[in-house]
Amino acid sequence: MFDSGLGGLTVVRELTAAMPGEDLVYLGDTARVPYGIKSLQTVRRFALEDASFLAGFEPKMIVVACNTASAAAIDLLEQRCEMPVADVIRPGAAAALAATGGAIGVLATEATIASGAYQRAILAADPDRQVLARSCPLLVPIVEEGRAQDDPIVLHVLTDYLRDLQRARPGALILGCTHYPLLSEAIGKLMGPHVPLVSSAQAAAVEVRKRLAALDLVNPLPTGGTLRCFTTDNAERFARLGERFGGRRLESVEYVGTDELEQSLRTLTR
Repeated sequence: MFDSGLGGLTVVRELTAAMPGEDLVYLGDTARVPYGIKSLQTVRRFALEDASFLAGFEPKMIVVACNTASAAAIDLLEQRCEMPVADVIRPGAAAALAATGGAIGVLATEATIASGAYQRAILAADPDRQVLARSCPLLVPIVEEGRAQDDPIVLHVLTDYLRDLQRARPGALILGCTHYPLLSEAIGKLMGPHVPLVSSAQAAAVEVRKRLAALDLVNPLPTGGTLRCFTTDNAERFARLGERFGGRRLESVEYVGTDELEQSLRTLTR
């Protein structure tokens, strides 16, 4: 699986809980984080490079553990990859639809909101559903810095971003970026107990297990799955901060240059 940085490790945490016997390979493109403020064309190129690098491990599935990359490139990746590809947006939208019959709020990056991916996924299932989308460009850098949920800067930024959604009182709120679960306590307090939060990371893990089970590819072992991490920037920092995201000590973090990602694109032949 891949993400622009550390946030996708929240998907790793959920996948490990759902399928503890699986061996996981994770790529965090921290040299180019955040994806959410970049153009869709740039994100599509990065996503293809990330997926091509992971395809070299011959996995049974690639998980796009990044909402921005899912929004920009999931259709392209499904066309080009030989193995199944899972995203985080469609499962997140489905989980929100199941959680409420009312309006659905979406917190996500600029690129994800601009793509309209969540809006399309929700309205395709229920054309009458109201979708309240809010872009939050500062949240990924804040989370990547390792700031706590009670940090005054975090609370000030969240208060500003959530003001309109607090007034609208949606029936559910999608955390449409895999970084955002690390702010769920603060977001929940600001939104109140009557607005359930839907984690796209958790929803994606449920969907991945369901799809692998349908293909009879789930490793049945109750423990023992390994995690190998790659990062395009500072491996030591990635290991230190990544434990907070993934809920486990990162024993193996290796550096891979963005030039190597670019070169590996040749392997994505389909």
